[in-house]
Amino acid sequence: MSAPGTPRPRIAVVGAAAAGLAAAEGLRRLGWDGEITLIGDEPHPPYDRPPLSKHVLSGAWEPERTALRDADRLAELDLDLRLGTRAVAYDPARRALTLGDAGRTVLRCAGVIAATGVVPRTLPGGDAVEGVHVLRTLDDALALRRRLATPGRRLAVVGGGVLGAEAAAVARALGHQVTLIGTEDTVMGRVLGPEVGRLLADVHRAHGVTLRSGQAVTGIRAEAGRATGAVLADGTVVEADDVLLAVGSVPAVGWLRGPGAEAAGLDLSDGLRCDEFCAAAPGLYGAGDVARWYHPGLGRELRIEHRMNASEQGLAAARNLLAELDPERFGERRPFTPVPYFWSDQYDLKLQAHGVLAGADRIEVRTLGKDPLRLAALYGTAGRATGILTIGLPPRQTRSLRALIATPVPWPEAITGLTETVEA
Repeated sequence: MSAPGTPRPRIAVVGAAAAGLAAAEGLRRLGWDGEITLIGDEPHPPYDRPPLSKHVLSGAWEPERTALRDADRLAELDLDLRLGTRAVAYDPARRALTLGDAGRTVLRCAGVIAATGVVPRTLPGGDAVEGVHVLRTLDDALALRRRLATPGRRLAVVGGGVLGAEAAAVARALGHQVTLIGTEDTVMGRVLGPEVGRLLADVHRAHGVTLRSGQAVTGIRAEAGRATGAVLADGTVVEADDVLLAVGSVPAVGWLRGPGAEAAGLDLSDGLRCDEFCAAAPGLYGAGDVARWYHPGLGRELRIEHRMNASEQGLAAARNLLAELDPERFGERRPFTPVPYFWSDQYDLKLQAHGVLAGADRIEVRTLGKDPLRLAALYGTAGRATGILTIGLPPRQTRSLRALIATPVPWPEAITGLTETVEA
């Protein structure tokens, strides 16, 4: 890509988790022979996040098992790897990326892939209190694991989404007293809908979790700098030795809010807004949790915080950036139109979901036999099926159901396919 004796052109990938690593690997695999600078704000080499709230928190896995690639595999990529470093500014017009290191290094780039993920939400005053936790990084998971190593802890989990539900299940399996606090009377109900959400709530109760629903947590009660409970909106206190805040996250786009953002037309209102090619501006692409992109198959914008989407979108962003930089060599850009997928392990249940479930205006739940925990649920919006959830189904049936929403089909047709698959 460059003449002998001239500096190699650089692509910077900001974010060294699954999306960023997939982008860097994709760039090399597709033939980019210039510099690749992979920037991560944590000191750890790229690691997998889903096991944090399951295997790492429970103690079943040690930290090194979460590594996405070993040192030899990383070395093969010939990366300019800058760990423990943040990007603090980006000028899209100059394609100049400023790092937060001691020298405030400025990198001139042929292109940049934003893969900075999200930042957990917290509660005012909770940051300085011992025993108040979030669960986003490896260090977060290890900190909470150390606390749960002491028998008989009281853990208050704030938030009934997938992260809160998984952490509550792990802590309860370890024998701790667990209170799961949410504004709804369901678990994961905002994504899975009320019927499945109530079913999961019953599963947690059956395993000994106390559910406190219908109230928000307004603060942390502390004594001598240590958490003693979570304060609810009505003033009551859920007593606890540790409080896990699993109340959602915000996209990590602060480094993109520079003077050039408005001139470049960047929309950072809910992540980095991208088109169907994952492009936010010339030479700037988004991938993973931070990216909000237009899905032409669904006709809507999505921002998905799922592990599989991170890897798939990292590769797509790499491919399309290269196609922009050198279309003769790398071909035309391709729209990114995945079928999103996520899973969750809670107790002995495995939940698997394909497509888009959140925001559905109709849900059809079918159980297999008499076991309410063996089910398939179809989700639809505006007359089309868009998502499928299974619990306890064999892989063959799950794959068959995925085909119903790989290309959105009319709701009546999808219902027929659901019935045929479940009864097969």
